[in-house]
Amino acid sequence: MADALDLVVIGSGPAGYECAIKAAQLGLKVACVEKNETLGGTCLNIGCIPSKALLHASELFAEAVHAFPGMGINVGTPKIDVKQLLAFKDEAVTGNTKGIEFLFKKNKIEWVKGEARIAAPGKLQVGERVIETKNIVIATGSDVARLPGIEIDEKRIVSSTGALALEKVPERLLIVGGGVIGLELGSVWGRLGAKVTVVEFLDAILPGMDGEVVKNFTRILKKQDFEFKLGSKVTKVEKQASGLKVTVEPAAGGAATVLEADVVLVAIGRVAYTDRLGLEAVGVKTDKRGRVEVDANFKTNVDGIYAVGDAIAGPMLAHKGMEEGVALAEKLAGHYGHVNYEVIPAVVYTSPEVASVGKTEEQLKAEGVEYNVGKFPFTANGRAKANKTTEGFVKILADKKTDRVLGVHIIGVNAGELIQEAVVAMEFAGSSEDIARMCFAHPTLSEAVKEAALAVTGLPIHM
Repeated sequence: MADALDLVVIGSGPAGYECAIKAAQLGLKVACVEKNETLGGTCLNIGCIPSKALLHASELFAEAVHAFPGMGINVGTPKIDVKQLLAFKDEAVTGNTKGIEFLFKKNKIEWVKGEARIAAPGKLQVGERVIETKNIVIATGSDVARLPGIEIDEKRIVSSTGALALEKVPERLLIVGGGVIGLELGSVWGRLGAKVTVVEFLDAILPGMDGEVVKNFTRILKKQDFEFKLGSKVTKVEKQASGLKVTVEPAAGGAATVLEADVVLVAIGRVAYTDRLGLEAVGVKTDKRGRVEVDANFKTNVDGIYAVGDAIAGPMLAHKGMEEGVALAEKLAGHYGHVNYEVIPAVVYTSPEVASVGKTEEQLKAEGVEYNVGKFPFTANGRAKANKTTEGFVKILADKKTDRVLGVHIIGVNAGELIQEAVVAMEFAGSSEDIARMCFAHPTLSEAVKEAALAVTGLPIHM
């Protein structure tokens, strides 16, 4: 294969592989540089996919322990085989990464194995090879953020990577950070028997989420034996033969306390992975957080160099990067590409799930927007009652004058699936009345969305 290409994507995570595939589908000659042994980036290898496999398995385990007897299903006391659990997780990873490899071959995308450095606009160095291309796309993703003075060994002090591969269930798991990653992985090991403590610097978990949802979700997690140390920070972790001693101090200052743990998970966020690309040498601008600066067309300040996904500003979500990758590929192929950042959903895959799209009440109040609220609890939903999954509610926020849906927030079983109904409505500038007048199948959990929409300007039927 000759080295003269239309497009080279650096990184094969969701943003990168979707960009490469769409560009190839539109007739461009494409290569993708990936230094790891498998395609798919963090998401497929050590993020979204393996964590969902473990969440699914641990949720079934918890259901067998707590819910089966009440349904008349007698299976005895289930036991967890961690080795087989991890094998199940690895199988999910392999299936997905091999799937991307197949799609690359199908679409005639060359996988260039190695680490890329941008030598100049239109020129990449990968090992001894120099690749010339019309366009370069930086899709290098993100890495775990680290706490100063606390070394991650992926055995006892772990990042999300190590937390996906623990060889046994820890008796005491301390999580630094009350964000999505920490709560999801805490749910996995908590269901399997770990005592979970979450230390969060802020006064509430899930920063940026709707306040009412966060309050209810915190209550639910406490019922699941999560312990929270809010407004607190971890300043030191000492390794001892008997375990780990973790020093925790109030974020506002004050006396320190020492907690004991077997495993500490550092989950304080992620940072853009843009080092070692040679950006400074070619003049590509980055911000204070190392993210590549781009315009509305994902173009950097250097002609022919673009960036998408976690490497640029915005929510660090795989699907956000995917949409950007596709939109950029379409633009480079001479088509129309667009990402509507107002309707990017966010999901926490715990049990129950938390899902959100659009504005929160706090944001609308800060912006001075007048709005109506419609809420409906799953305790009044027929399917949820039959399944004994009544925790949570649906909340719809709509403009007081136009009734246009501005935000939807769900806490409950399958919230991650239900939120997509709201995404569709909001993408087409729908009103709460539009949702309320749709016919929903009965009995389904999704009826709670319809009822919440009815509640925005009137009364739900089943309350």
